[in-house]
Amino acid sequence: MSQLVGCAWTGGVVLAADRRVTVGTDEGEQTRSVRKLYPLGRWAAAATAGAAVGIGLTRGIARAFHRRAAPFLDEIEPYVLKVFCREYEAFVQQGARWFAALCVAAPADALDETREIARTAGVEIPVDVVPGGAERAESVLAGLRGVLDRGAAPDDLVFVHDGARPFPPTDRFDRLAEAARPDGALLAVPVADTLKRADADGRVEATVPRAGLWRAQTPQVFPLRLLIDALTQALARGLPPTDEAGAVEALGRRPRLVGGDPRNLKITVPEDLGMAETLAAPAVPTAVGHGYDVHRLVEGRRLVLGGVEIPYALGLLGHSDADVLAHAVGDAVLGACGLGDLGRHFPDSDPRWKDASSLDLLRRIGELAAEAGYRVLRVDATLVAQRPKVAPHVPRMEANLSGGLGLPPGSVTVKATTTEGLGFEGRGEGISAHAVALVTRRLGG
Repeated sequence: MSQLVGCAWTGGVVLAADRRVTVGTDEGEQTRSVRKLYPLGRWAAAATAGAAVGIGLTRGIARAFHRRAAPFLDEIEPYVLKVFCREYEAFVQQGARWFAALCVAAPADALDETREIARTAGVEIPVDVVPGGAERAESVLAGLRGVLDRGAAPDDLVFVHDGARPFPPTDRFDRLAEAARPDGALLAVPVADTLKRADADGRVEATVPRAGLWRAQTPQVFPLRLLIDALTQALARGLPPTDEAGAVEALGRRPRLVGGDPRNLKITVPEDLGMAETLAAPAVPTAVGHGYDVHRLVEGRRLVLGGVEIPYALGLLGHSDADVLAHAVGDAVLGACGLGDLGRHFPDSDPRWKDASSLDLLRRIGELAAEAGYRVLRVDATLVAQRPKVAPHVPRMEANLSGGLGLPPGSVTVKATTTEGLGFEGRGEGISAHAVALVTRRLGG
């Protein structure tokens, strides 16, 4: 997992060697003192070379996930990086002009991949990518060196944010900056739960008083030189810290706690993705697609509906197995994802699909949806047939269709109805099906 490092500058201005900046005004470009631009005193002067450093999950976390690690990290890495970039850009747009660039410290063998993820993050902020280290502290130091390369001064403030927290509470950033001198500041949340200390057998050894205990979050903010010295000394002692505040505390400093936000989620295990999706819901669009199909009933053909072969004197005519229900479901999913229709992907002029199982087509449709960055949430389908009676087969149909799309059981609902003898379905000339699919953007899609 890439390490995230963000460099923050006075948004839209050019930093000059004399620590004055060129700004755009109604009268044109003017050079002004930083202190006159911002009301925050010493922090204002530091803002021109301030930095936001974010660190993310490392590849070492894979050991905790075993076989589940690979798909989890594949999905979360681009998602966290993109959301992280967008949140910081939103902060810039809200008026905190000292954020204008991000720098990402990534594993040496993933630099190009990380640059591509950053490039597609959909932000205008410049995103730099530099090699990170094996330990959290090493990656932060790599980011800090990148900050120095951009011209930051030793007494400038640096923000450190955990890239595994894709929802940084940007409304707390000003308070962090104001509290960060001289010993630094960090977001934290008071411990609300009762704490238990366990023995080696997993039994309660003691109840730990929670008074005065806080859960550390990020960002954590420090003067640049202080943090470099603290991390360098921690690594030299062979005691890499679990957070930056710990390294600073080891120097005898006392960082200040600033009230954090419970929604500042740290994604640590695969189950955390569900909460992340909930928190990101306003920014994760959903789409609905409708599918409709009809096939004629003829002699000499099997009747396959929802992947279930139903005993009947007639079967549906078509190039594939003519599974009208699966076709409607597939069309609904394709439509919701903006991918056209069944005929576009599986034309009846292509001999590959001659007598093909429509469940195989449905599996391919599920792959196409995933490749386009979508995840199918629900499908509701209605089968319209006067004969034969299909209700006894509905559970198997639902299981087949859910499995074909790679969805959990119960994700596809099938209903069957007649037309009371009306129309071609009522006359037994054919069978039709309608389906509605609900899809959402996948994390990182």
